[in-house]
Amino acid sequence: MSTAGKVIKCKAAVLWEPNKPFSIEEIEVAPPKAKEVRIKILATGICRTDDHVIKGLMASRFPVIVGHEATGLVESIGEGVTTVKPGDKVIPLFMPQCRECNACRNPDGNLCIKSDITGRGVLDDGTTRFSCKGKPVYHFMNTSTFTEYTVVDEFAVAKINDAAPPEKVCLIGCGFSTGYGAAIKTGKVTPGSTCAVFGLGGVGLSVIMGCKSAGASRIIGIDLNKDKFEKAKAVGATDCISPKDSTKPISEVLSEMTGNTVGYSFEVIGRLDTMIDALASCHMNYGTSVVVGAPPSAKMLTYDPMLLFTGRTWKGCIFGGWKSRDDVPKIVNDFLAKKFDLDQLITHVLPFKKIQEGFELLYSGKSIRTVLTL
Repeated sequence: MSTAGKVIKCKAAVLWEPNKPFSIEEIEVAPPKAKEVRIKILATGICRTDDHVIKGLMASRFPVIVGHEATGLVESIGEGVTTVKPGDKVIPLFMPQCRECNACRNPDGNLCIKSDITGRGVLDDGTTRFSCKGKPVYHFMNTSTFTEYTVVDEFAVAKINDAAPPEKVCLIGCGFSTGYGAAIKTGKVTPGSTCAVFGLGGVGLSVIMGCKSAGASRIIGIDLNKDKFEKAKAVGATDCISPKDSTKPISEVLSEMTGNTVGYSFEVIGRLDTMIDALASCHMNYGTSVVVGAPPSAKMLTYDPMLLFTGRTWKGCIFGGWKSRDDVPKIVNDFLAKKFDLDQLITHVLPFKKIQEGFELLYSGKSIRTVLTL
């Protein structure tokens, strides 16, 4: 029986307020309006950015359904949708691509004006498609994937190859693309160069994979947790160090290790102190440092301007610099062509109802990426 045009009742992980566990609830998902798409979620990854909402570090309206790294099938479409049809395999896009704003039209831009990084929590028309117990439930970053069904605007969904395994390519919706693109697209790592990667979680490992793909000859992974070193080396790191192993600043340690040749550094944690460490660690004249980790909101950065005056480049990076609707299908095809291996990033696959267990794995440092299947 077709569900098109009807309200769908389904299970979702609702956050009623910050710093509280998820509540698995029956919600109502309204049909898509014009230029909207309703998606049945097949698999969704657990990302640290979702935890930023739980911890109150990222702006959001509550109650909310978070999750932003997923693969699904189009269940139904609203009037005027032309780029996807029911039955298509798709990836929802937390970084949309309207193709009309200044950023979308600039060849170097990707921060679409339609993105919701300020926590509006609604679709483009200003309303939500979710409700629970008679109350509205808000959207998260154009996506909301911790649910059996979600609704997104057409500009926030990419049709992908039907052959793509959903429990793997969901990582292309955020973590992998963000890290891989930070190296090859934003940082523009050059062959034979030396790179330093601060933070060896899923995104940090994806940065390493990008540096390796770009031909870097030395890739140094930096993390306090030495348990992550083995995996970092498996995906391409040549060396791994912990800042705790020296009393010297990490920038000095890296300079001595490399003969002062770090051309590229990447901060993939989201901490203000490590952003400055990463900047100080790349070459003072020709080095490029890329901020990849989402910074905490309402915090200000203080640093010595001499770090930049000598010639360094400091760059921000959102979603790896990719133009989402154009590039995500291509990245999926690259995966299918075995240009990179996502299996190395997925440590746990759990049923959706065990979402809280998935977050506990994240907190304990035991997981790189946990994927929930629906």
